[in-house]
Amino acid sequence: MQVLCNGGVAAALAAVYIIDHGCGEMPIDFASNYGATWLGMGILGALACSCGDTLASEMGTVLGTAEPRLLTTLERVPRGTNGGVSPAGLLFSIAGGFLIGLSYYVALLLFIPRDVLEISTEQWPVLLVGAISGLLGSLIDSFLGATLQFSGFCQERNCIVERPADCVRHISGCAVLDNHSVNMLASLFTALLTPRIALYMWSFCS
Repeated sequence: MQVLCNGGVAAALAAVYIIDHGCGEMPIDFASNYGATWLGMGILGALACSCGDTLASEMGTVLGTAEPRLLTTLERVPRGTNGGVSPAGLLFSIAGGFLIGLSYYVALLLFIPRDVLEISTEQWPVLLVGAISGLLGSLIDSFLGATLQFSGFCQERNCIVERPADCVRHISGCAVLDNHSVNMLASLFTALLTPRIALYMWSFCS
């Protein structure tokens, strides 16, 4: 379920890409390859969201020293609280998105003929788009987690839990979504927003 919710949006967009444009790689160019570029940026956004949020949650929690703050109120919250953000976590989300953008950029250089790249728009802005999408996806995930996902402190087990109970002190959010749903929605929203971000980025950089 976790794999489906984190990678399902990217897989669905990739399937549409293959149906419409085949398996070959195409340069990023909104002017001449709008459909393929839009889908490619959507896939990039979905993967950058998942990678950025995963690094922020795992590495930011381990290596970060600052106590996280709830995204919606900026109040200090215990580590592991849904919707909690920290400077280290945000940096790791950018790094995760940049890693996806770098992978995309390397694939473009490897699989697209040099003469095609020479007459296409610059491809390097995909690095910036990936980094921005990683941060954006992590923020969307945190916002959904802070508002629509329950977080509480269980006094019996001395840990953060996602279900209300008599022994649980409420911290934030309401029990509407679980972690899988939050990941899927964040991935979907980031995939929809990333092509627009990429369009502005290429207009600015070209």
